[in-house]
Amino acid sequence: MTDHQPTMSHPSVCPLDCPDTCSLTIKVRGDRIVDVKGSDVNPFTAGVICNKVARCFPDYVHGQTRLRHPLKRTGARGAGSYAQISWDEALDLVHDGFSRAIEQHGPQSVLPLNYAGPHGELAGASMDRRFFYKMGATLLDRGPLCGGVRGAAYESLFGAAPGMPPEQVIHSDLILVWGNNVTVSNLHFMRVLKQARAAGARVVVIDPKRIKLAEQCDLHLQLRPGTDVVLGLGLAAELERRGALDADFIAEWTLGFEDYMSAARAYTPERVAQICGIPVEGVLRLVDWIAGARNLASAFGNGIERTRSGGAGLRAAMALNALTGQHGRLGAGIVAKSGAAAPKTSDRLQGAHLMRPGTRCFNIVDVAAKMLDRDLEPPVAAAMIYNHNPVATHPDQEGMIKALMQEEIFVVGSDVVMTDSMALCDVILPAASHFEYDDIYGAYGQNYLQRATPVIAPVGESLPNTEIFRRLAARFGYLEDEFQHSDLELIDQAFDASSPVFNGTAPSDIPVDAAIELNAGDGAPLVMCKTIAPRTGSGRIELFSQTLEDRYGCGVPRYAPAPQDLPLVLITPSSDKRTNATFGDHPLSAGAEVIEVHPQDAAERGLTDGEDVTVWNAQGQVTLVLKVSTATRPGVAYSPKGTWLSSSKTGRTANVLIPSVVRTDIADGACYNETFVDLRRASI
Repeated sequence: MTDHQPTMSHPSVCPLDCPDTCSLTIKVRGDRIVDVKGSDVNPFTAGVICNKVARCFPDYVHGQTRLRHPLKRTGARGAGSYAQISWDEALDLVHDGFSRAIEQHGPQSVLPLNYAGPHGELAGASMDRRFFYKMGATLLDRGPLCGGVRGAAYESLFGAAPGMPPEQVIHSDLILVWGNNVTVSNLHFMRVLKQARAAGARVVVIDPKRIKLAEQCDLHLQLRPGTDVVLGLGLAAELERRGALDADFIAEWTLGFEDYMSAARAYTPERVAQICGIPVEGVLRLVDWIAGARNLASAFGNGIERTRSGGAGLRAAMALNALTGQHGRLGAGIVAKSGAAAPKTSDRLQGAHLMRPGTRCFNIVDVAAKMLDRDLEPPVAAAMIYNHNPVATHPDQEGMIKALMQEEIFVVGSDVVMTDSMALCDVILPAASHFEYDDIYGAYGQNYLQRATPVIAPVGESLPNTEIFRRLAARFGYLEDEFQHSDLELIDQAFDASSPVFNGTAPSDIPVDAAIELNAGDGAPLVMCKTIAPRTGSGRIELFSQTLEDRYGCGVPRYAPAPQDLPLVLITPSSDKRTNATFGDHPLSAGAEVIEVHPQDAAERGLTDGEDVTVWNAQGQVTLVLKVSTATRPGVAYSPKGTWLSSSKTGRTANVLIPSVVRTDIADGACYNETFVDLRRASI
């Protein structure tokens, strides 16, 4: 019995797809995790963690849905009928299924279907990539599902240079929080914002929803989804009319000013107000504050990128700092990509040299359509889902389910718990949780590097991703040294150990009770246009991007709204109950999810708060619970993302409404937040 055993505390790191990457203290009794708390190891996360991590992780590791043994399907696909098998039998089944596909159609008929489940360098992308590269399987462009548009927009301006770490915002006197619900998906930035406000800084929230921060900020611009580019360009134009641009900084540090401003000058404050649906007084007030700011910081979430003009919106918003000379000092800059300061050697870790020239590459958003296309040459004949729950996260949910239900495709799954996607697999391999293996963690929203070791033994027969793919490699006869490397060797291969940030310590020797701060390399803080420079081809901030012009005809930001065929715009931002789809089966997420609309929209349809409603469009329909609130603007419906199929009486989620064919202006990304729907009283 573990009840009488002592409770031990261990350091760890949160691996979830979140910008903060918190340091944790894990309390273990016997072989069970009994408590998860924040720790002070990472000074940015500073002992605070979100409610969902604290409440859900113990059940995630030890609950009834935990996958403990290899399984094989024994009934109809999707019926949930599985039998426990040995690892040897499971590996044989995977080998046989993949081999049949390769013999009939070639190695590109095998598809790895993974995204960003665990954010450790090893679990996220290491031995798995080596395995599929060696096989010659179809490659996958994962960025367009989320983050790829934001990354492309940022890099079009600054290249691969890291942006401003969030802690530097304490030096700012004006902070734009743009499309970033910080209390839900960037929690620790709230502490920094409070410190800055206490020192006299103004905070402006630009968001279609009145998020919690908007209730206590100095200005909330509740713009229409997808119109961020108009606001960004209009602010630039009005600042120029007032002589508030920094000509010296523009001359020294930017490229393409005239091309950029020729697009911006088309937008007057009045036109901005009309298109964005916000008061012109709010636009002019923000212009006043930007013109008078000493240090302007702009912080962005992923919401903007999920619209047709998402790339343009991000670029126009990020360009404001360059146009006003708001770089080159603490507190002035773009709060984004500070984790890019990590000296990663991802090609070495992932075995990029193993990729076969000419191998086809799928956009991850196209995967369902590719799997359904049986005339594709070669067709997808086998797939492996891992680090991912595509049924819960992809647009065109109905298409994804149909794709995975095809008996023509052999489907392998690997996960920590039984998900809606695992329930459609032929063979399931139980994956260890991050509490059960060694890994090293960077972050995309802050600039600290942390390492973690196991705090408990693997539950049941579960294995780390690295070991699962080592065993698969051995079963396929891939016996080269690169498939034998231990996890500690992989950690050392993940980074350039000669970087000054390691101070001579091997990455695998980083203490687990310490966080390494990533800086400009000489100990200086990360400050764009001072201690670091843009890593573009020109070495400048490129207001006009030749790369984006050549690829997408978007050298400068432009507004290209999606045609609206139904009256409501559905947005599906982060939930305070889940991290994307992780924890979607926890009691915290139990019951039907809500859809929140403005009282005006509810009244027009004769709907009342708390009743079941059917949300529909040509893609499909889903039943949700209506929440009537002025926190959403008229014409906008809000429902948190990441729900599982059990959350609705229809057996589908809001993702069934989201088309996969509508794409962003750059990077061919999914347009989650420009989905058009209508509501009616539910009849079921």
